[in-house]
Amino acid sequence: MEIIFLIWTLISYGIAAAITCLLLVSITLYVITKPYPIVEQFEEETTYSDPKAKKKLKFPSINETECLNLSVIVPAYNEEERLPPMLDEALEFLETRVKGHPSFQYEIIVVSDGSKDNTVKVAEAYTEKYGSEKLRCLKLIKNRGKGGAVRLGVQSCRGATILFADADGASKFEDLTKLEGAIKDIINCDYMVEPRDASNNIAIAIGSRAHLEKESLATRSVFRNILMYGFHFLVWLFTVKGIKDTQCGFKLFTREAARTCFQSLHVTRWAFDVELLYIAKVLNIPIAEIPVRWTEIEGSKITPVFSWLQMGCDLGLIWLKYTIGAWKIKSQKTN
Repeated sequence: MEIIFLIWTLISYGIAAAITCLLLVSITLYVITKPYPIVEQFEEETTYSDPKAKKKLKFPSINETECLNLSVIVPAYNEEERLPPMLDEALEFLETRVKGHPSFQYEIIVVSDGSKDNTVKVAEAYTEKYGSEKLRCLKLIKNRGKGGAVRLGVQSCRGATILFADADGASKFEDLTKLEGAIKDIINCDYMVEPRDASNNIAIAIGSRAHLEKESLATRSVFRNILMYGFHFLVWLFTVKGIKDTQCGFKLFTREAARTCFQSLHVTRWAFDVELLYIAKVLNIPIAEIPVRWTEIEGSKITPVFSWLQMGCDLGLIWLKYTIGAWKIKSQKTN
């Protein structure tokens, strides 16, 4: 009995210590944390090169009225090799659409996230070919992380709808039509015909690889599968329920949905997708999860162990900081 009592006492003290520690951490975080994100942007990052004008021109703002149908944001860190095939596929699809729908207007913004290689030169070569009305390069002076790069791209775009797509081209760009169809069903208007109405509505459609999970399990190591399931469990436990794949880099927003979600985004690393969807859930923004085709492309920037641990820590911080009110969301809930 004495041993049982001793064990119970130790467990009780351990629980009390853990609760005390959590309270101290929570109080400290609440005091030192800024409730809304402070977005750092250098003056040089507010302009793009226009080869026709032969000078730097100012990027617009997400807070301005849309003036074209679609913006495609492509975050790129040292992507000189993988970027060209992705841009070729995207531009072929978009140029074909323009031929069929002459009123359709688009832009691609490649956000070089402090790249050390020739990513900027590659992107600006496409600007030379297609013009800065269709393709612009946002050159970040220092690395912000994928989420930070996407946010700055979104804040600099003109589209009624905004797609962010990974530079590796793992998703088939023509699957954009699936996301567009989902957005159209939610807002009951076609952004290609009524861009102003679509821009002011609020909806998100995200690509999903969940239907490919069984096939992926067979090709990954047991350790990577354990990490994947662990991450999915943490996402479900701490942040977003009801979405099977939060991390697919192929997401379409109406302009208002993007403005609303990105203005409260704190996480700038790999787990930023999760916080975006968490914000959308809190605000009751409709989200459609759509199966898309996906191919593993060599050259991933994710380090299997370190990146997953980093994302796990970010998930815990998202839950804790929003729970204690250290982080806040600027917009009120939608009806």
